[in-house]
Amino acid sequence: MGDHHGPAKGFGRWLFTTNHKDIGTMYLWFSFAMFLLGGVFALVIRAELFQPGLQLVRPEFFNQMTTMHGLAMVFGAVMPAFLGLANWLIPMMVGAPDMALPRMNNWSFWILPFAFALLASTLFMEGGGPNFGWTFYAPLSTTYAPPSVTYFIFAIHIMGASSIMGSINIIATILNMRAPGMTLMKMPLFVWTWLITAYLLIAVMPVLAGCVTMMLMDIHFGTSFFSAAGGGDPILFQHVFWFFGHPEVYIMILPAFGIASAIIPTFARKPLFGYASMVYATASIAFLSFIVWAHHMFTVGMPIAGELFFMYATMLIAVPTGVKVFNWVSTMFRGSMTFETPMLFAIAFVILFSIGGFSGLMLAIAPADFQYHDTYFVVAHFHYVLVPGAIFSIMAAVYYWLPKWCGNMYDERLGKAHFWLSFIGLNVTFFPMHFVGLAGMPRRIPDYALQFADFNQIASMGAFLFGFSQVFFLFIVIKTIRGGAKATDEVWENPEGLEWTIPSPAPYHTFTTPPPIK
Repeated sequence: MGDHHGPAKGFGRWLFTTNHKDIGTMYLWFSFAMFLLGGVFALVIRAELFQPGLQLVRPEFFNQMTTMHGLAMVFGAVMPAFLGLANWLIPMMVGAPDMALPRMNNWSFWILPFAFALLASTLFMEGGGPNFGWTFYAPLSTTYAPPSVTYFIFAIHIMGASSIMGSINIIATILNMRAPGMTLMKMPLFVWTWLITAYLLIAVMPVLAGCVTMMLMDIHFGTSFFSAAGGGDPILFQHVFWFFGHPEVYIMILPAFGIASAIIPTFARKPLFGYASMVYATASIAFLSFIVWAHHMFTVGMPIAGELFFMYATMLIAVPTGVKVFNWVSTMFRGSMTFETPMLFAIAFVILFSIGGFSGLMLAIAPADFQYHDTYFVVAHFHYVLVPGAIFSIMAAVYYWLPKWCGNMYDERLGKAHFWLSFIGLNVTFFPMHFVGLAGMPRRIPDYALQFADFNQIASMGAFLFGFSQVFFLFIVIKTIRGGAKATDEVWENPEGLEWTIPSPAPYHTFTTPPPIK
């Protein structure tokens, strides 16, 4: 933002900027900071669980860590990272000069650091921070909550406002500012996934706002929305929360699908297989995400017809998701594949996300879910979806687009080292959780029976490996921004100096086989 004194300098440039690239950059750095903070919270949890018994922290603080870890990762790391990628890439992908509403874009970013400062500050308040889990079920979060819950509610409101504004901006940009000839079915899939994600956000964020407003009323104004004593129902909280929360988990994965759909064709050197089916599958997943919320609630005593409906609806989501996985694998099939860092993250995404999908299918079986519910099996499931799903795709995107962003090429050996450290750390951390979960270990408890000790020790060691690998990632990103080999205009056109020829007579879309590598 400039005035008659010329453009703003120093910090003012970032404070007042309406440039979509600057705002995208700020979102990405903010999300990285929250990722590291949320990671520290997770390592407190894993350090406590390294052996049975209570050693490092009090149980109340342990509960605050589980809550803050979830909130920081979901609302602070994953969502702002995807919004940062959206800000950077969508205008360039649709041929727009900037986002449709640049001033609102600035505002929707700058309220976030204040929301999270507010949320983190609750840890220093009397009675401590939120200790009721990231899903903040009533009455734990209303009748029995620490006084800081009011600040938590305010922070959630601010984050929701930010998400709604960001989404309105993305929809307005995509629908109104595409270049001539850029029809909807010619848009890159990342743009499509974000268009659908933005509609999901606008639909569910007001539900979350209503949910925390009802909590606020119950806490301070004598209402009984979630209190049976006054004629309310704590199960109502779960319905309202999960009507937001289930689409929310798809909000955290759909942009990842868009990233995988950009990266895999590049390194397979083939057009994406089944573009139209990918668009329809994304839309189907978005629609179905609204009618499966109560699969989080199989154990509340709902009628059998309700359990059956939510079981079948949940299983149905596996179909369009399977279409996507099939298309990614088909894109790689007989491609001239090379395995640069973004491709490694993308392939790991496809494989490990599928593992998370299969354990999700297990959890969808209502009678079986009675056994799985609230065990570490659930923790293993959603971390296999969110870490290799959301986080790996964000890392793939950073390696893939960083040369375009800063003009320098990252060090391929360091990138691959970061990938393998993360990949091993992730699986060593979360795979054993399937075993202790099936054996009956409950989640969100700071102590456990002796028979779970071995797997917990392994998981904790994996967590510290994964966590410290991300400090290495920070080093790689800063090193790349500060210098290194200059990126060419093509960046990924010709990785690793390979010569490859395109048969000249055939136009691109008529290929049946990939161009051969010499």
